[in-house]
Amino acid sequence: MCRNIKKLREPGREPTEEELMLAAFQFVRKVSGYQKPSRANQPAFDAAVAEIAAATRTLFEQLNTKGHLTP
Repeated sequence: MCRNIKKLREPGREPTEEELMLAAFQFVRKVSGYQKPSRANQPAFDAAVAEIAAATRTLFEQLNTKGHLTP
């Protein structure tokens, strides 16, 4: 569905905050159907982007890579 979202997991490096936000932005644009939301919808759009970026950040913090568990 979201072919424009690039893979963020790369060996030896965490995604940057900018990469997380851009991926979240692309996802929200795709699922909402809005290229650019109206002024009335902008707060909901921005909140969704922030929540998705935060969830993605949490995912990366909790991933078990190379057999090592994160605390």
